[in-house]
Amino acid sequence: MELLKTQGFVLIDVDVVALNNAGASATTNFDNGVATKTISKNGKKYAYVSGQAWRYWWRDTLKKDFGWDLSPITRESKIAFTDANPLKYADDDVFGYMKAAKDVILKEDGTPELDSKGKEKKEDVTVTRVSPLKNSVLVSVASTSTVENWSSMARQEGDSVPYSKEEYSAIMKGMFSIDLAQVGTFATYNKTGFKNLTLKLQEEAVSNGCTLLDDPFVKDAKGVSKKLVQLPSELRQKRAIDTIKALKTISGGAMQTNNMADVTPKFIILATTNSGNHPFSHIAKGEGLYNNVAVLSIEAIKEVLEDYKDQIIGQVFIGKRAGFMDEINADLQTLASENVIVSSVNQAIDAYCSQLEKQII
Repeated sequence: MELLKTQGFVLIDVDVVALNNAGASATTNFDNGVATKTISKNGKKYAYVSGQAWRYWWRDTLKKDFGWDLSPITRESKIAFTDANPLKYADDDVFGYMKAAKDVILKEDGTPELDSKGKEKKEDVTVTRVSPLKNSVLVSVASTSTVENWSSMARQEGDSVPYSKEEYSAIMKGMFSIDLAQVGTFATYNKTGFKNLTLKLQEEAVSNGCTLLDDPFVKDAKGVSKKLVQLPSELRQKRAIDTIKALKTISGGAMQTNNMADVTPKFIILATTNSGNHPFSHIAKGEGLYNNVAVLSIEAIKEVLEDYKDQIIGQVFIGKRAGFMDEINADLQTLASENVIVSSVNQAIDAYCSQLEKQII
């Protein structure tokens, strides 16, 4: 089993938005004011979208545009969990889960088994799965000044009801990684993050044609490899490729009624590596007196391609939308080679996914 990872880097370009809010504003003079998420670094302020929000958009896009049947959510007291069935639900597989629960033990006739006190016997069915898809926040490349703009509800009789929101324009960066070996592959041993399947699901998987593999890294006290359960390669390919192709149509964000924005990537890099390190994290930066001009560093990309050439498997695909950062078009073309393909964003995504079909076996 080859341990490969998809490494992705994106830039989005948004104007006058409030994509992810932080609750009531503590600085507004209005009774109703909403703050946007910002964070400081080196004395400068940056707008950001939480990683959880980005994942929510991603999962929702997979449901709407790719027909994913999402795992149902159960709410009990102060906890909530999905069905934790990655065999049936692709989002449980790709996005991970944690389900701490106990099920009633049933007899062969389907009735509950009782203990000596007449109470139903229960068994621990706690399962967890570390998400194969990992992503950063989306954060502005350059420092950002948010603006408080006010609106009002004034169609009713009497006084208008004013409210305010923080808005900003920014080029935002994000990165993600997909553990390709983990997609559609499930550990079964009792260790947090690794007990992905209940005994019932293990038996169901094997009976439905899943493959049992030796875990190359985990052995028992006798030195015998623990077992992994793996879905057919066609299904694993589909889940990974759907996840990446969803970036072509991903949508979401707060305040979309009055502050609609396109959150699909305007620039993307996709590569497969045999290491977990994400090499493209520092290819975009802020410049200028106030660090408020977003710049994509061609030299930084060249350095990464050279320094990590031994870890990069296959070709690297770079895509840019026409109309976005057109001033770097000529420099971007200097990256093109037999191993680096430069094209539009959607073409880069499609071409990378074609390569991925050959890498997931």
